[in-house]
Amino acid sequence: MSQVLQLLLAGVAQGCVYALVALGFVLIYKATETVNFAQGDLMMLGGFFALTSSVILGWPYWATIVFAVAAMAAVGMLIERLVLRPVLGQPAFTVVMITIGVGYVLRGVVTMIPGWGTDTYTLPTPFSEGVFQIGEVIFAVQQVAVIGMTAALCAVLYLFFRFSKLGVAMQATSQNQLAAAYMGIPVRRVNMMIWGLSAGVAAFAGILLAPATFVHSNMGFIGLKAFPAAVVGGFGSVPGAIVGGLIIGLVEAFAGRYMPEGFKDVAAYVVVLVVLLLRPSGIFGETAQKKV
Repeated sequence: MSQVLQLLLAGVAQGCVYALVALGFVLIYKATETVNFAQGDLMMLGGFFALTSSVILGWPYWATIVFAVAAMAAVGMLIERLVLRPVLGQPAFTVVMITIGVGYVLRGVVTMIPGWGTDTYTLPTPFSEGVFQIGEVIFAVQQVAVIGMTAALCAVLYLFFRFSKLGVAMQATSQNQLAAAYMGIPVRRVNMMIWGLSAGVAAFAGILLAPATFVHSNMGFIGLKAFPAAVVGGFGSVPGAIVGGLIIGLVEAFAGRYMPEGFKDVAAYVVVLVVLLLRPSGIFGETAQKKV
């Protein structure tokens, strides 16, 4: 039982990271109907911004989070304005290929920056070494902190979308851009801010992931695990992204312990296949109906 509880905590903590990256996929898709395959690389870049402010500048942990999220929000808005907006109206395949290219460019740029490069770095956190015990079960403080910080961010995002004017404008834009424009909402500016919000969430995920996988130029490949989380939850559903991430994290944790070696690496995709066979739109996805 103690081992099951430890696997449960580890799976939820890892699932929280998947959920945040999947949330970035969903936010952009809902607003622009674009799949941003550079989301994982935005997370990676956020990890390097956090590394710079923490290790090189010596800032405290919480200031590091604020700096990395703000810097990545600016990067996300810049990418939308300079790279994505000029191709509005082009086929979806064109936009997808551009986001893939943006991911490769980000990885290439990171490897060329002195102090970053291709090395692997440790991001210090206040929770790295702490453990506590309840009965016979030993828990890592880092894992509990990841879960708590993810829950706090989700609460902040809920309040933002529910009560702020910008959050309501983002929801309106994601539901119907034409109607939002008729109501006086600056749709292009809101889309740019959504890209910034998505990149900021990715940076937050990178900071939470860094103690487990360290900071390196290839850590963005975790987006390949977060994408199935978005699909499982329902690609247009924000709650679905959270639930999908938790499901993938838990399946990976238990598969790594109880299934044959190597199954953990494909477990996320097995879950996607099963869910899509049973519910093609995902757990929380809405089935589109088309009249002919």
